[in-house]
Amino acid sequence: MPSEEEVIELSGRVAKILLENGAETSRVEGTAEYIGQAAGLQLSCHATMTAVFVDAQTEAHTHLIKVRTGDFNLQKVDEINSVSRAFVGGEIDFDQLQQRIEAIDRKVIDFTWPQKIFGAGLVSVAPMLLFKATCADLAWAFFVGIAGYLASQWVGRQTTTPYITSAVGGFTIALLAAALVQWGWATSSDNIIISALMPLVPGVALTNSLRELIGKHTISGMVRAVDAVLVAGAIGGGVVLGAVLVRILAGV
Repeated sequence: MPSEEEVIELSGRVAKILLENGAETSRVEGTAEYIGQAAGLQLSCHATMTAVFVDAQTEAHTHLIKVRTGDFNLQKVDEINSVSRAFVGGEIDFDQLQQRIEAIDRKVIDFTWPQKIFGAGLVSVAPMLLFKATCADLAWAFFVGIAGYLASQWVGRQTTTPYITSAVGGFTIALLAAALVQWGWATSSDNIIISALMPLVPGVALTNSLRELIGKHTISGMVRAVDAVLVAGAIGGGVVLGAVLVRILAGV
């Protein structure tokens, strides 16, 4: 039988993994509390974007876990959900739950660079299907989207300055799209830019912020929404700068 400290610590660790990898606040709190109930302990969990608080009704102290959110990994969220449901359903015991949580936490889940590059290109092409785009613009959106994605990833490896990666990605995309039109190789720079920006758009953050605001998690929802707006603002600033630079050079 696990001790109260072990249950509280594991529930906090589960909440931390979920929050760091893109789960919404309600899911984080609910999963931690369900694990406590299944282990025979009434837990209360409160999650924010920077910390998770877990306590038990029988204990006077509160377990605090500091959280550093970064890139989302929804595969880890799915694996944690599956393991927690198995524990709540009685399919695994507490020791097995600890082992699986430890394995998920240490696992590095990622795609290969060719997969990421090809995926960025496909995401960049998809919005072009909504426009009356030429075949040339469709093809250019694929490559411009890849270039913007690679530029943002490269800058992200060189600096930890927030939002600079989004700005550089937007700048690269606008620069290439405007240049292609100036050279006569493409028809609509606007269509190419809108499509190629899709790999940089903070879609998960926007979706989670709306879900949390609807669920009355006002603080976490507002934090996610503000962060998404700042990312969008950085992308927009880069786009404007890139487009203006091409027009200035074309007029020289």
